[in-house]
Amino acid sequence: MSKYDHRILKNDPGLDEQFMKEAIKQAKKAYKLGESPIGCVIVRDNIIIARGYNRRNTDHSTLSHAEITAIKKASRLAEDWRLEDCTLYVTLEPCQMCAGAIIQSRIPRVVIGAMNPKAGCAGSVLNILEMPQFNHVCEVRRGVLEDECSGLMKNFFSDLRKSLKSNAQ
Repeated sequence: MSKYDHRILKNDPGLDEQFMKEAIKQAKKAYKLGESPIGCVIVRDNIIIARGYNRRNTDHSTLSHAEITAIKKASRLAEDWRLEDCTLYVTLEPCQMCAGAIIQSRIPRVVIGAMNPKAGCAGSVLNILEMPQFNHVCEVRRGVLEDECSGLMKNFFSDLRKSLKSNAQ
């Protein structure tokens, strides 16, 4: 266990909701760009140290997921690839790439808004974050502000379908 684990592994529903609201703000930035509205913040000592949102289409990069962007920023700030004293908040369950990056960066706690039954790797399709076979396992809290997080996704894809339909006419 990291020397920091005692601080960040405490479950504080009020703080979790507060920081998820910040992740939702990031997701709304992605929405405005026409990106899947997924946002992420990384917190250390109850302070946001990194933020990210989806930019795959904008950046023309498979790697421009909210979690990857936030992990890069947090690692730069920490001057270390290990983020053992942080909690990651994300509006949608991480994919396999992001779940792998979370494990590799040693983030001990992940808080998820909405689950992703088609591609999620924190309990839906796979559960990479809690696999005991890896050298690092995360504590995961699911369903924080779930309605708001899933509502963003539903609205985005509804708007996208409407746009595609009107462009086809």
